[in-house]
Amino acid sequence: MLISIAWKNIWRNKLRSAVVIIAVTLGLIGGIMSVGIMFGSSDQRIKDALNDYVSEIQIHHPKYSENNEAKYIIKNSDNAEKIISEIPGVKSVCSRMKIIGMANSPEAAVGIVINGINPEREKKVTDIYTKIPDSLGTYFKNTKRNPVLISSKLAEKLNLHLRSKVVLTFQEKNGTMTGGAFRVSGIYKTNNSMFDETNIFVKKEDLARLTLFPENTAHEIAVRITDKKQLETIKADISKKYPDLSVMTWKELQPDLAMVTDFMNQMMAIFMIIILSALGFGIVNTMLMVVLERIKEIGMLMAVGMNRIRVFTMIMLETVFLSVVGGGIGMAVSAILLNYFGRVGMSFSSVSKGLESFGYSAVIFPKVETSFYFMLSFLIILTGIIASVYPAIKAVKLNPAEAVRTDA
Repeated sequence: MLISIAWKNIWRNKLRSAVVIIAVTLGLIGGIMSVGIMFGSSDQRIKDALNDYVSEIQIHHPKYSENNEAKYIIKNSDNAEKIISEIPGVKSVCSRMKIIGMANSPEAAVGIVINGINPEREKKVTDIYTKIPDSLGTYFKNTKRNPVLISSKLAEKLNLHLRSKVVLTFQEKNGTMTGGAFRVSGIYKTNNSMFDETNIFVKKEDLARLTLFPENTAHEIAVRITDKKQLETIKADISKKYPDLSVMTWKELQPDLAMVTDFMNQMMAIFMIIILSALGFGIVNTMLMVVLERIKEIGMLMAVGMNRIRVFTMIMLETVFLSVVGGGIGMAVSAILLNYFGRVGMSFSSVSKGLESFGYSAVIFPKVETSFYFMLSFLIILTGIIASVYPAIKAVKLNPAEAVRTDA
């Protein structure tokens, strides 16, 4: 009976109830979409980093990780690739030579990291080959001798174009400075401008020839896995097979990326608490008005035998109903919007340069986990209950005799 009465009571003043419900709905839509954008951007940031340059696991000589000196190599890297690829859960493996050097053109000279790769194997580990527009060359094709893949950022700095010649200088195996002329075969662009400005790609065989390192050596072995939940297990398996090498996960290599997810979880909690708190105060104000308008009615109910617990429960139910109706509509509309924009994306091209400087894409695909809606449903009900306490206490403190005599 109380549930029925409470439900009918919130529709006695349709305009006021509608205003409260709309306020809750719009507040939740704004909050959920903001959370979706935050989670979508962080998820895209991690995904781009893993696909473009980090990978889930990297293997190095223990001393190479300290200062990136070229002399610290992994021997028999081809054999290591084969053995690691047979570990359960490993999707693909690729070894690289990484040399710090200079890129020189008639216009300028900049410090770079030269990545010596096997182009076909690299395709299975990174998506760099997909980042080359059709009008900006190819992935190590149509250039017979010393092809190089550079970024659009670096091409702009050095004033280079397709087929332009760039001179790379670096140290060879024994520490002597050497170099070679390379020709631009393709120009790529990722969502991380900092990575683009410092990384170029050449064939591993060309870099090995110029540095005098054996081609069957590497400075880095990148490993992609099929299931992220097996990350630590696969790392442990690799470490057992190669105890003398440094095996690190992407969370250890890029702690800032690992921090993003934890930070977003904390921001989401704070953000939703602020929004629900603001909505809660609005609901409290509305329910206080309801109680004051119905003093005589509530007094009569208590005079004819309705006890204070039932009055308290009735006011609480009315408040919870307002919260739940507004919350339900807000979550439903948000789910529809997230489903749409999660497929087509939301463009922030006006601030793309700023986003890319931090490694974020200008097109964000907002998303939230299903568990978020369950947690939010609980918080909405809890907000309604908390918001109902003060108005309900005001109602049960009424003196039935005085309330009945009140002209209000």
